[in-house]
Amino acid sequence: MAITDTAPEKTLFGHPRGLTYLFTTEMWERFSYYGMRAILVLYLTNFLLLPGHAENAIGYATVKHIFESLFNGGQPLAVQPFSSLIYGNYTAFVYLTPFFGGIIADRYIGQRMSVIVGGITMAIAEFTLMEPSLFFIGLLLLIVGNGFFKPNISTQVGNLYKPGDSRIDRAFSIFYVGINVGAFFSPLVCGTLAEDPAFGYKWGFFAAGVGMVIGQLIYIFALRTLPKDRVERSRGTTETKKPLTGADWKAVIALILLCIPTTLFWATYEQQGNTINLWAEQFTNRALIPGIVDWQIPVTWFQSFNPFMIFAFTPLVVGYWANQARKGKEPRTVIKMALGNFLLALSYVIMAAAAYLAPDGHASWLWLFAFFAVITFGELYLSPIGLALVARVSPPQILSAMMGLWFITSFTGNQLQGYIGSFFSRMDKVEFFLLCAGLGLLAAIVTWAFDRPLRSILEGEGGKPNAVVEPQGSEVHPAQ
Repeated sequence: MAITDTAPEKTLFGHPRGLTYLFTTEMWERFSYYGMRAILVLYLTNFLLLPGHAENAIGYATVKHIFESLFNGGQPLAVQPFSSLIYGNYTAFVYLTPFFGGIIADRYIGQRMSVIVGGITMAIAEFTLMEPSLFFIGLLLLIVGNGFFKPNISTQVGNLYKPGDSRIDRAFSIFYVGINVGAFFSPLVCGTLAEDPAFGYKWGFFAAGVGMVIGQLIYIFALRTLPKDRVERSRGTTETKKPLTGADWKAVIALILLCIPTTLFWATYEQQGNTINLWAEQFTNRALIPGIVDWQIPVTWFQSFNPFMIFAFTPLVVGYWANQARKGKEPRTVIKMALGNFLLALSYVIMAAAAYLAPDGHASWLWLFAFFAVITFGELYLSPIGLALVARVSPPQILSAMMGLWFITSFTGNQLQGYIGSFFSRMDKVEFFLLCAGLGLLAAIVTWAFDRPLRSILEGEGGKPNAVVEPQGSEVHPAQ
């Protein structure tokens, strides 16, 4: 909902001043999130879950018992499978709690207070992770805090603009650059500290906490530049919603069907921070130029490849689509999404080839470079395109609910991702990566099969033209 104030607008670089503050707040919050994520699996497998440490973590026995009962037939879980399930459930629930956090903000405490509550909670959580015995409490606080923060920071970008303001699309593009800036630098800072024997993992978490504090201070300072919350603006007004038509319900069903293969996409894509991280640590020759420059690339730095490539590849992809559009050959939305899934599958074929051809079990880091390049193209073909599709065809009466449903694919996908990743240490690596490739291929086939039956619903009877949507980031989901 747009602002209604009549006071002259104060701008910075052609946009409301509040955009700069929201951009910076999001950048630091993503720095905190991706910094912690870059070291999470390494921390679990190399320290916390090892004998002598695990028993001291509050809730360890309970969490392990639950995961063994649900995912391993009651049998004991080894360190790597257990760490994968922890990682998968953590990254899953950070995409579920925002649904409830958005409801609480809309109905009760407002967006601004929600961001403050969520930010403070997440900062406390990062510092809590520095103490191994409080690890599971820290994870829980991160999940809860993220639920308040995530859905309410990006919503405020739209509130800065009046209805019909053409700057709003550019504003979201600018805002989501913050995601990639934070995602790129955080592994370089938090990961470097965590891998340095002079510091260790707790200082990686500390750096993530500092990033969250900085972002929160910037946001609090920015409050005077932000418009009123939706809760305040809607007081005293009534809203009537039209019932859904038959065409509306067809659109809803079409989007629900597309959620199925999209879940498989996230289940394999999100292995980056889990099993791909372990591959970089245990099975990769990280010497920059073997035999010439033997400096070892830190394991966590590979987590910066994807956000960097987002910067590099986005103009290429958007320009390519524009060129196709001029020739009348731009693929339909669902076909683009199918191609994204196919590229995802291809990226894991590359990893299978690396595992098969690796001498002495250590593949060149250039295989990972190729993997990240291909999977990034796949991401750009699917994630922002899916978001644009949801925004375009969802009935306006339930747009927020449908967007929330789309984000649920990240929840279910990450749940599946953790379970799939638990087989990394129990399977031959070639077979494991081919399994991931197979899931990506299955998602591509299912998505492609949906194109013809859903075409009239999603593109319009006359073939509604695709809009060239600029992909937004390594975490391209808007509330992400």
